[in-house]
Amino acid sequence: MAQLSDAQLVVLSAACQREDRCVFPVNAKLKGNAAGNVLKSLLKKKLIKEVRATRDDTVWRHDKNHGKMTLRVTRAAFDALGIDPKEIAATEDEKDEADTAETTGDTGKTTAKSKSRGHAKATPTRADSKQAKLIEMLKRPEGATIDEIVKKFEWQAHTVRGAIAGALKKKLGLDVTSEKIEGRGRVYRIPA
Repeated sequence: MAQLSDAQLVVLSAACQREDRCVFPVNAKLKGNAAGNVLKSLLKKKLIKEVRATRDDTVWRHDKNHGKMTLRVTRAAFDALGIDPKEIAATEDEKDEADTAETTGDTGKTTAKSKSRGHAKATPTRADSKQAKLIEMLKRPEGATIDEIVKKFEWQAHTVRGAIAGALKKKLGLDVTSEKIEGRGRVYRIPA
């Protein structure tokens, strides 16, 4: 996994969840030129790319030859987050079918289900991905500390915190709790 900051994880996670895979709007609360620096870094790592902007897209920059440009995530971004884009597309297709499916109620009349406008459903994770393995570690009764996760995945501590905050909590909507345990430090868990 590429070394990503918390802000980079949040930006990529949000963009990967969008149907159009567009980076904008940037949801990370970044001040000053920090958002631009984060996006430039992601471009350099080839996790996002410049594409021609449509009329509804936020413009990243104006190119002399191509006109208005915006930013979209690349396949490498999905790989860096341990997400299979095909699974996301399949989940969205299933959700659309379920939202528009007709059901028969107790009255025997056929009624159309209304589309829900609530929170996004959790995106499935590949079973062999680092993200899935991290979730398994956190679901154990003893949970895991940052140091234990760093040792297992050979990540840096900030990457672990970003994965927990961005990918697990914000993106997947998992309830990750933490408590300080004497002799062990702060332990993170996903309650069963």
